[in-house]
Amino acid sequence: MRVIGVEIKGAEAVFCLLGMEDGLFAVPSMRQLSMTMPKLESTESIRSFHFAFGKLMEDYHVDHIVIIDRPQKGKFAGSGGSFKMEAAMQLVGVDATVMHPTQIKEWVKRNPVQAGFDELGLKKFQKVAFDAAYAYCQSTLHTNDEEY
Repeated sequence: MRVIGVEIKGAEAVFCLLGMEDGLFAVPSMRQLSMTMPKLESTESIRSFHFAFGKLMEDYHVDHIVIIDRPQKGKFAGSGGSFKMEAAMQLVGVDATVMHPTQIKEWVKRNPVQAGFDELGLKKFQKVAFDAAYAYCQSTLHTNDEEY
């Protein structure tokens, strides 16, 4: 199974690809670690982002997309454009899940990563997206465990 974690910050989406095979994890390299949508109000910009993201999912044979949830109201609310980006990602034809940051932290705390972050070959800005993908994989591995 290949899972991509996505953190949306303003008009930018940061990615981290995580492969899981027989309970073992691998972090394959990607040609594109982030993607922006410069004109959030433009229909053409949304279509272009949707196509480019869909192509990325197809090229890397991604099975599942995990998007980090953003608040809709309040001081730290996501922008309207960020929710357009999220919708465009959810509509590429790959299963998608929106995970709350609290859920992600809980799964990572229960099942810490055995390798140091530097050893994985990722950039610092990908940490949050990696945690989302890792937490989703852990949740699929342990859904039937009673202690979880």
